[in-house]
Amino acid sequence: MNKAFCAFVAVLLTLNLVYAADIQSIGVPYIENFSKSVYQAGNQNWSVVKDASGVIYYGNSQGLLSYDGRYWQLYKMPNHQIVRSVATDNHGKIYTGAFGEFGYWKNDKSGKFVYHSLISLIPKQYEIKDEVWKIYVDRERVLFQSFATIFIYEKGKITTVKAEQPFLFLFKAGSKYFVEVLSKGLYELHEGKLNLVANSSILGNTGILSVLPFGNRYLIGTAKSGLFIYDGATVKPWKTQADQFLKTFQLNNGSVILGKYFAFGTILNGIIILDQNGRIVQQINKSSGLQNNTVLSLYTDNNYNLWVGLDNGIDRVEINSPLYFYFDKVGQFGTVYSSIIHRNKIYIGTNQGLFYSDWNPDVNSFQTFRFNLIPNSQGQVWDLSLIDGQLICGHNDGTFNVNDKSFEKISSINGGWMITRLKSDPNLLVQGTYTGLVIYKKNSAGRWIFSHRIEGFTEPARYVEQDNKKQFWVSHAYRGIYKLTLTDDLRSIRTIRYYNRKNGLPDGYNINVFNLDGRVVFSSDNGFYVYDDLTDKFKPYQELNHLLGSFSVSNKIIPALNRKFWFIDHGKVALADFNDPEKPVVDSSQFTILNGRMVQYYENISRINPGLYLISVDDGFVIFNERSQSYSTIKLPKVLIRRVENTANQPELLSENFDSRQTIVLPYSKNSIRFTFSLPYYQKANIKFQYCLEGYSGGWSEWTTQTQKEFTNLSRGKYVFKVRAKINEGQISEVSIVNFNVDPPWFATIPAFIVYALLTVGLFFALRKLYSRNLAKHRDEIEQKLQVEQEEYRRREMQATERRIVELKNSQLEADIASKNREIANSAMSIVSKNELLEKLRHELNHLKDESGKHLSESQLKKIHKVIDEGMNDERDWNLFENSFNEAHENFFKKLKGSHPDLVPNDLKLCAYLRMNMSSKEMASLLNITVRGVEIRRYRLRKKLNIAHDKNLTEFLMEM
Repeated sequence: MNKAFCAFVAVLLTLNLVYAADIQSIGVPYIENFSKSVYQAGNQNWSVVKDASGVIYYGNSQGLLSYDGRYWQLYKMPNHQIVRSVATDNHGKIYTGAFGEFGYWKNDKSGKFVYHSLISLIPKQYEIKDEVWKIYVDRERVLFQSFATIFIYEKGKITTVKAEQPFLFLFKAGSKYFVEVLSKGLYELHEGKLNLVANSSILGNTGILSVLPFGNRYLIGTAKSGLFIYDGATVKPWKTQADQFLKTFQLNNGSVILGKYFAFGTILNGIIILDQNGRIVQQINKSSGLQNNTVLSLYTDNNYNLWVGLDNGIDRVEINSPLYFYFDKVGQFGTVYSSIIHRNKIYIGTNQGLFYSDWNPDVNSFQTFRFNLIPNSQGQVWDLSLIDGQLICGHNDGTFNVNDKSFEKISSINGGWMITRLKSDPNLLVQGTYTGLVIYKKNSAGRWIFSHRIEGFTEPARYVEQDNKKQFWVSHAYRGIYKLTLTDDLRSIRTIRYYNRKNGLPDGYNINVFNLDGRVVFSSDNGFYVYDDLTDKFKPYQELNHLLGSFSVSNKIIPALNRKFWFIDHGKVALADFNDPEKPVVDSSQFTILNGRMVQYYENISRINPGLYLISVDDGFVIFNERSQSYSTIKLPKVLIRRVENTANQPELLSENFDSRQTIVLPYSKNSIRFTFSLPYYQKANIKFQYCLEGYSGGWSEWTTQTQKEFTNLSRGKYVFKVRAKINEGQISEVSIVNFNVDPPWFATIPAFIVYALLTVGLFFALRKLYSRNLAKHRDEIEQKLQVEQEEYRRREMQATERRIVELKNSQLEADIASKNREIANSAMSIVSKNELLEKLRHELNHLKDESGKHLSESQLKKIHKVIDEGMNDERDWNLFENSFNEAHENFFKKLKGSHPDLVPNDLKLCAYLRMNMSSKEMASLLNITVRGVEIRRYRLRKKLNIAHDKNLTEFLMEM
């Protein structure tokens, strides 16, 4: 019960939403053209349908063509047939019909969109041999219609319906099905049987090409006989404003729009749209934007788009857009700078002059325009202003009063940029011109006439505003702002002050002045500014800038109605509603189509009535109906994942038209993935996307217009790819999700772990055995090492003992040597003492006297001296000294003789005495020579030994 009630409420709300909308009759809706070069398929498009996900499918002359708002994709039939018909069950199946073939397309288990033929289910006697022109999905059954047979596919079986004569076309109107049997009339198909519609012969033989629900009746369209209404009992002609049009240009198909309008495509002249009263609401053909006048198919989707399949191309018509256009396709009037409606005429001010056309105040009636140039208005028109019922035209050649088709000059001062009423005196107007300011006043007849030029200011005045202190703020055409104080009679300037960057403005250029809800504000490329009287400087208008967001840098403000204002940001348009100061609404999404179409710095929007606005664009004008359904009420569809590809090596398709119930698995060797996505939102809008990959990154990416994202070198694990869309910096769609896994590498799989376990067990036993073997080996090595160490220890002990013995021996030897040296020294000293004694005896003998007091005779002395000399030169003393010396000093004399063979015995003696470190006196005594003789011998010995002068002889001999 609850579900049923909710469904009822939802349907009711939908119906209220639909029926609240209206198709405008002024201008034409926005038409988006898709040429063959864009969608890259055949010229002709025979049918069109939209599935539940939002993808549009076309029966194209080269196959099944799809469009998702960003990407086109062509799927070819098995034998490359033309697809004449297409339908969807809104559960993933797309049915197509072609010559001798029908079936459905669906994603298979591998994720690819493939075709499944159904003709094998056809009973053999009903073999299909012609085109399948119509397909309808009716809950659990699908109807395929060719000229010869109607095939009904249900529960895996196909049944057939045939007639005595060929069929023309099968139509579904509401819950009923109608089909024309040629030469027989119109039949209703009910429960597999054909029932003739009574009185259907009135429909003629031109062919029934459309049957649409019409309240509780049915609207029947014929090729050349016009429209008829079937009420369930009778068929009657329906006389409309389009009778002659439909008969002349040959109706070909039809579609219901918003439940109360009827669009009919023709063979020769595009589309015509009627309301329930038969009045023409719109006429759309090649001259108003279609690519081709031959309409092969029509389809209205749930977002008020009318899709048109043409003989050459595809068009989308924003039939419920609040913006309707009139473009100068043939270049009749040039670039539009201003436009306005006055006295049932629409006036267009362009760079070529002022043009007019008749205007029908009945906005429910379709209007056509034929613009004519007002005589003598040639030249640049800058401004059209309606003040007190009078239309004033600011022109390059001056200022003019426009009365119907007349053009009367009221001022010769060139360049009337703008004109406005004075706050201080409503009976006066001030105008900004090329050369300063001009004042206008009313004459006795109440007509605006030129009064005077304000003297003292000749700068080009693009915008002029008067504040509450009666000061004039003038925006220079190029640089800076002026504040003017006028004399009481408003004829001359009392004071003038120029403001630029030095006074707090962001720049001296592109500064404009406007009145916003009674307050003077100044626009700039850095946002809006206000003037501070106390400091005589400008400061940012932070509150307004914050509220406007990106439109804070608007270059123009135009008043609307009821505290609403138009903000123009260098060609972009927004309508701001300030009725709720705490929650102001800035709507730009409805005006995305206008981006770049207005003449920059000369944008113009004028109000026709409380809900209708006329917007000047560069090659025409746009009608904005504020009461029309806003795009913001359309719920955004989910982002579609159109393709998932593996990009590790060559791109490999994993899935197309991705189903969120799928889970994609990537092998570790191919751990790179690319997602291609789109938003099936077809109104003109600025669409951005945001994505994240759970398991890889921490949060959402920045908003981007890119519709592909690739992730490379992913580690193993589970991932969730999320993506969502945003339009016009406003609405955000639901999140679309792709679950996928990256398998672990082969070495981290379960079989690998089993192998690892077996290897681990085997390795354990192998290591255990190896350990035991190594343990035994190690034990042997330790024993051997211990034995070696013991032997080494013993060897070291023996060496230490030997060293101690050697040391003891050396100590003993040193002691022996010392003892020997002492003995040698003692022996030498004994010899010295002996010789000294003998020498003393010699000396005493020389002084010895006999009893008579006489000295001894020479002969006696000689004998005694001889004995003394022999005692002093006793070789036995030397031999004993030499032997002892050699024992103590390791054969010193042998070494000395070996190195110096020219040494004589006296030299050797001297060397020995020197080695003993004896004094010259002691050596003289031993050698029995004088001390001088010792020095001479030392000198000679140095020469024989070849000793350097700085080397001590004794040290040399001691070192040997």
